[in-house]
Amino acid sequence: MSVSYAFFAGFLTALILVAAVLFGLYLFSKRNRRYSSNIKGYLDLIPDLSQQQRARVQEIRQSFLPKIHGIRQNLRRERAELARVLFSEPINRNKIYEVAKQILDHQAELEREVIEHILEEQELLTPSQKRKFYEIIVEQFASGGLGVHDMKERK
Repeated sequence: MSVSYAFFAGFLTALILVAAVLFGLYLFSKRNRRYSSNIKGYLDLIPDLSQQQRARVQEIRQSFLPKIHGIRQNLRRERAELARVLFSEPINRNKIYEVAKQILDHQAELEREVIEHILEEQELLTPSQKRKFYEIIVEQFASGGLGVHDMKERK
């Protein structure tokens, strides 16, 4: 009787422990998902923005986000076109390079828009916020892309 009781107690303890770990992981991932889904730009990563600064950021984004959305749509369309011309018969190298140039032009346009956006946002910040902003930009650009503006758009 004592062996089955010990087994049952151990099994129940393990079950409770596994449930606690899974619940902890669920809470951690829920918090991270909520935090990352609210990020629309670098300034969302600066916690001490005033209400006035946040309101101005929202105004800036009302023109910026649709602009980059349009550029991304162009890039998707042009990449699909590039795939099509790469595999069309007969091979038309001039057309391939023409489409590739359009892609490069839109990538450069996206880069310029992000740079202008960063400069515009930077004007809103206090000196200590600018230092934090700089650290965020360095960290985000370290991957070689445009940081949060280079992420896939959320559906």
